[in-house]
Amino acid sequence: MEKLKTRLRRFYFRIKHDYLSFDNIIFFVAIIVCFFWTYSSLSATARNWELAQRLNVRKKELELLELEVETMEVENEYYRSIEYQELSARAKLNKIFEGEEMVYLPPNSEEAINKYNNADQEAPAPEPSNSSQWFSFLFGI
Repeated sequence: MEKLKTRLRRFYFRIKHDYLSFDNIIFFVAIIVCFFWTYSSLSATARNWELAQRLNVRKKELELLELEVETMEVENEYYRSIEYQELSARAKLNKIFEGEEMVYLPPNSEEAINKYNNADQEAPAPEPSNSSQWFSFLFGI
């Protein structure tokens, strides 16, 4: 039991004089302050970055909405124009100017319909690969 008390006293003395000295306490406090300062700086930077990203998204949304509003204003101006009213009247009420005549065209023939649907047209040659283009450029092959 006496050995245990002696060991505890030595341990207590060592802690008190070796680890809990004024210099060591100041050093540990400085480390803790630096840790909290670093942590708060990083969290503030992360928060600022996140807020900047949100701001950029909102600015893009605002630009898009402004563009949509501008487009709708232009469309409204067009719908109020005489040109649109005239085209609408022509389409819906079959109105025409004096001297205009309606021309009726016959339906397309089979030859005209199939003109661009021919399967015997040559397909374009496949483009050579990048490596073969380099070989032909470098070696003239």
